[in-house]
Amino acid sequence: MRLTNLLKLWYVKSMRALVSGGAGFIGSRLALELEKNGAEVHVIDSFLSLNFNNLSLFKGPVIQHDLLDDWTSSGKWDVIFHQAAITDPRHESDEEVYEKNVRGFEKLLKLALQSQAKLIYASTAGLYGNGAVPMKEAQEKEVLTAYGRSKLKMDEIAESHFNQLHLVGLRYFNVFGPHEAHKGRPASMIYHLWKQMVSGQRPRLFKWGEQSRDFIYVKDVVRANLCAIHAPSGIYNVGTGVASTFNTVVRILNEVLGTSLEPDYFDMPYESKTYQHCTLADTSYAETGLNFKTEWDLKSAIFDYVKWLEKTEGSHL
Repeated sequence: MRLTNLLKLWYVKSMRALVSGGAGFIGSRLALELEKNGAEVHVIDSFLSLNFNNLSLFKGPVIQHDLLDDWTSSGKWDVIFHQAAITDPRHESDEEVYEKNVRGFEKLLKLALQSQAKLIYASTAGLYGNGAVPMKEAQEKEVLTAYGRSKLKMDEIAESHFNQLHLVGLRYFNVFGPHEAHKGRPASMIYHLWKQMVSGQRPRLFKWGEQSRDFIYVKDVVRANLCAIHAPSGIYNVGTGVASTFNTVVRILNEVLGTSLEPDYFDMPYESKTYQHCTLADTSYAETGLNFKTEWDLKSAIFDYVKWLEKTEGSHL
């Protein structure tokens, strides 16, 4: 093993980390991976009653509070991973989405400054809107939702603090994988299509299923967060660099499930200008600065995910 890799492994083992949103989809996978590699991990989350199964194997302390509550940080942190957010782009209150997401980030930024901790946070590819593809970090933004607006504000705040601490923003593209079911409507298209098809229903797609997404497996997203520990301050795309249509997802799911269900196409319920028709990451900056490249292609990831879903169906998803 190269010396640089040994030093990175030592750092994780000696690290004291806080994961916000640590009972959620990505946060729980990250907390468990850090703990598995020897870090002392603390989780803060406000919705344990909804998704406690995500932390069933977690051994560390859990702080059950909303980030905006009056809670006390225990000691100093080496790294803070900020995954907590209202992620539903069609949440009933735009004001609540914006305020909670931005204020939560500001609170953890203040904590990171106090501890001189590294701060790694989740941003989104949603703020590229229907802009040019492949989507590059520096291109003009086209914000379609309050969620995107909140993340863009977080990115702007982060950029103003790059000279004060180690601060990395990760613009997630379309993440899917185990332990996302509790999200409900905002869970991935892949999960919802699988759920329809495994019950024998035709998969429902907007006409004509040619909308495309840069689908990235959660296992790769967790690895991107670990890469960010050692990356220069900056904002990086976290995607595969490949866009796949919804028709392609249905084809792969049919192959995995041994079915031949044809899509049930229906009219787009949203205005065209408020819906992202394609997401596709330019991954060059992530490859050079973050030292990150995905390991899972879409077909292999869906196979792996469906295998997990088949094991957990009937207990928890």
